[in-house]
Amino acid sequence: MKQRSAFTMIELVMVIVVFGIVASIGAEIVASLYTNYLRTRAINYLQSQTEITLEQIAKRLQYRIKDSVRVTTDDGGTWVSLPNANPTAAGDHTIIEWIGISNESFLGEHNGTSVVPGWSGLIDMDSNETNGSVTIRTLKTPGSRLDFANNTIKALTNNAVSMDGTPGTNFPTLIFKGSKIGTFADYYPPSSKYENNVTCKNNDCTTNRDILSVPNGLADLDTDGSGDLFEQYYLSHTAYAIMPGSNSATDFTLFLQYNYQPWQGETYQNGSQTILAEHVSTFRIRQDGDVVRIKLCIHDNNQSGSFDFSACKEKVIY
Repeated sequence: MKQRSAFTMIELVMVIVVFGIVASIGAEIVASLYTNYLRTRAINYLQSQTEITLEQIAKRLQYRIKDSVRVTTDDGGTWVSLPNANPTAAGDHTIIEWIGISNESFLGEHNGTSVVPGWSGLIDMDSNETNGSVTIRTLKTPGSRLDFANNTIKALTNNAVSMDGTPGTNFPTLIFKGSKIGTFADYYPPSSKYENNVTCKNNDCTTNRDILSVPNGLADLDTDGSGDLFEQYYLSHTAYAIMPGSNSATDFTLFLQYNYQPWQGETYQNGSQTILAEHVSTFRIRQDGDVVRIKLCIHDNNQSGSFDFSACKEKVIY
């Protein structure tokens, strides 16, 4: 009769022990791989979020009236120009504000043949529609399609700003690129010396596609009794402000304020608000010459486990 062999009790115990050791090592490896995955995902997300936020800020700052940029560290109690601002200490929350060039309305639309600008940025100084008195009412701006610009501005502001005299709306403003006398304060109440409220002639942007109207007359910066008129101009429909929330010195939300007009007496508190980034630990901005440098740090806030990563990036805007 043939004998059958089998595992002894000792052999079975040894096999179970070996399997236990292998399983324990495998579990640690799997746990380690998952932890590394969470960390990598958190780092990639933070880096992406930081880059996107900086890009959003840079695109708006790129089209700024450079003389109008100002900052405050006491919620608007005291403002200074960005070039003269002192470096902020750790935990300080800096609010930055500027008048934006209406680049979206400048880009214009397709007229059936080609893309034409909403406003050309040029005044025809020799046109019969243009004169140099302080009570000037019209300005010829050749190459413009003010009907396109008006449609874009109304869409961006939810019909709160228009060039066609819509009741209850604010005006865009025209800012000349000529020599100026004064400081950043002249862009904001109570001065607002650089801005000129502007509409289409007779509030009709369809008929008067290239004729601006200045209903309150031209600003008189040099106080010589006649309005200041220059060949080149910018059009603006809003100011912008970047405002850190005050929930924590090292963990706050960064907001963008927009759709408000300082030349109409409004402040950034009157504007619409959107969130740029959450869980910001550092927001620093300074200016060297004509170059603006921004530093932004966003941290994970332990959302991906028991660790708190941070991603920091800097961007330069000319």
